[in-house]
Amino acid sequence: MRSASKLDAMSEAEATQALARCCGASRWVTGMLERRPFGSDTHLLTCADEVWSLMRPADWHEAFAHHPRIGASLESLREKFSQTASMSAAEQAGAMTASEAELEALRDGNLRYEARFGHIFIVCASGKSAAQMLELLEARLGNDPDTELRVAAAQQLEITRLRLRDL
Repeated sequence: MRSASKLDAMSEAEATQALARCCGASRWVTGMLERRPFGSDTHLLTCADEVWSLMRPADWHEAFAHHPRIGASLESLREKFSQTASMSAAEQAGAMTASEAELEALRDGNLRYEARFGHIFIVCASGKSAAQMLELLEARLGNDPDTELRVAAAQQLEITRLRLRDL
């Protein structure tokens, strides 16, 4: 992985940008910067977990806002999320190869999800097909809002850890 050594070698401005691409919560980025140098990838991921555990719902929502909707077009990924578009596109590869019907179902499911919970559907999409993501979305629509917010926050941490590994 060697992400820790890369982050340790960066200027503060470069590390800030790199960490913000991994997680859009500004307090998380600041907390991570305070823990540099990381020394090892294991310590980097431990720090990521520790800092995330200090975040609150407002921080979670800030992080969520940096994600495109699952099933969004590649063009909208490039326009709205230029800094994380390549990461999101790779993470959402299953959605990018989905049929039109699956994409429409994901779009419609996302709209129902957002209306119910007030934020986009957050799932670590890496390695999941569109059908699997749709199944997860449908299942999570049955959660109460507090439970779902915590599930989404846990998924955000999983995405963050994946992105840190890919730095």
